[in-house]
Amino acid sequence: MSRKSLAAILAVPLALLLSACASGAAAPADGTAGAQGPVRIGVVGAGDPYWQTYKDAAAAEGITVEIVNFDAYDQPNPALSAGELDLNQFQHIIYLATYNVKAGDDLVPVGATAIYPLGLYSTKYKSVADIPDGGTIAIPNDESNQARALLVLQSAGLISLKDGGSIFSTPADIQPGSKAKVEAVAADFTASSLPDFAGAVVNNDFVAKSGLTKDQLLAQDDPSDPAAFPYINIFAAKAKDADNPTYQKLVKIYQETASVQQGVLEASGGSAVLLKTPVADLVSALKKTEDDIRATQ
Repeated sequence: MSRKSLAAILAVPLALLLSACASGAAAPADGTAGAQGPVRIGVVGAGDPYWQTYKDAAAAEGITVEIVNFDAYDQPNPALSAGELDLNQFQHIIYLATYNVKAGDDLVPVGATAIYPLGLYSTKYKSVADIPDGGTIAIPNDESNQARALLVLQSAGLISLKDGGSIFSTPADIQPGSKAKVEAVAADFTASSLPDFAGAVVNNDFVAKSGLTKDQLLAQDDPSDPAAFPYINIFAAKAKDADNPTYQKLVKIYQETASVQQGVLEASGGSAVLLKTPVADLVSALKKTEDDIRATQ
């Protein structure tokens, strides 16, 4: 798929991702606890209650899980690649594709979790219409979430993007005459930066922990839009572990344990769209996205 065609697909306004890591040897091949330790999964927001529920559900199936917390998005993939983790679960397909291409890595999706909306929040204004001309919006500075945030702002009528925007859009693509300005900051600082900005596009991971509420949500993209497929969040593993039966079982536990799924919904404020997308479709989407990214270089 060419960049132009992909841009055309994803340009539709979507009315629609960590701190030290555990050290030590990799978990045994069967994923059970032992002399070499449990299965280690890197996440954002390890304090969310559903992770303990998930650990308990895995333990009931004979699998010991250690949840490793990260505070920055750029850390879990290198940790997984280096063998400091066995799996991670924090990113969508576009983020993984961008990482793989830049790092020359071959991490792969082994299961879907959910799509989460990306929202524009404000502590100063009650609606998009209230944001004054020239108001500055904070957006995440990592490439995939930055482009997605720009599409959210475009769908809200705050900016206009060159050629309608795409997953490759940057602030340089904002057209003259746009109502709002943007400033890119680290994703984990967008929410805490709200007092200094007219608004901020905040990743779902940081909404609840920042104390933001639905009353402060001014706009968001639409997780159910078919064009949102590349934003499906995933469990990722090293390519050599793609068929690891224990890891596949852990994905199934996540997807099919009612108390875990309910916890995910609660942690997202009810916004998550829970998924069981076939892995083959995830892998195909990853490859297409990687190919398209390479074509732009």
